[in-house]
Amino acid sequence: MGGFLAAGMMVALISMVALIALPFFGVEVGAFSLAFSALIVMLMAGFILYDTSNIVNGVYTNYIMATVSLYLNIYNLFVHLLSLIGAFSDD
Repeated sequence: MGGFLAAGMMVALISMVALIALPFFGVEVGAFSLAFSALIVMLMAGFILYDTSNIVNGVYTNYIMATVSLYLNIYNLFVHLLSLIGAFSDD
């Protein structure tokens, strides 16, 4: 699972650079931003499963780093879910 998550994170990094660079060329990035948020939501769900599995199996020996890792996964999941919900709201 780690290989798939690493490949997904590389795609997310390339997409992030594209999201930063495309407005300078006059390209509208509205739908691309929603797709990026959906990608991050799926990746963070996978990272939560992966990190939880590593904690249970004893891979992490430093519990502070494991806690911070899970916290960041949940934080990123929450932020991008808010972005998706905000984009599809009627306000």
